[in-house]
Amino acid sequence: MARTRTIEILVGAFMAAGFVALFFLAMQASNLSSAPAGDGYRLTARFDNVGSLKVRAPVSMAGVRVGRVEGIAFDGSTYEAVVTMVIDPQYDTIPDDTFANIYTSGLLGEQYIGLDAGGSPDYLGDGDQLIHTQSALVLEQMIGQFLFSKAQEGAQPQ
Repeated sequence: MARTRTIEILVGAFMAAGFVALFFLAMQASNLSSAPAGDGYRLTARFDNVGSLKVRAPVSMAGVRVGRVEGIAFDGSTYEAVVTMVIDPQYDTIPDDTFANIYTSGLLGEQYIGLDAGGSPDYLGDGDQLIHTQSALVLEQMIGQFLFSKAQEGAQPQ
């Protein structure tokens, strides 16, 4: 009887450890474990369409994460989306003519902001705005344009 009880306790401990491991895996996959601490400097960028970009999405430069998206708002006067990013303080030499693009990781993956450095000798600081932006590519629009062009090709007399 004592041996059965010991086995049951070990199985229970193993299951608890498994649930804890799954919890940490879920936190890593959802980007909640690496929430920005608030330090760093803030940049804003205006986009015509942010697609499915979300708060906490990575901001990367040359494939390296340099910050996170802190907020997404709609500007009713210009009808644009305003994205606020927090850039980590060690990346304080980003040129002020840097391009901000919204990319998708993989074919249907999550979206993130990619920064492409410009050549200006002046650097961005806290509260600055990225002027050069490219909005997200919307898959439905691309498919619609492709089908429309194919339909026009078929309608032309031969």
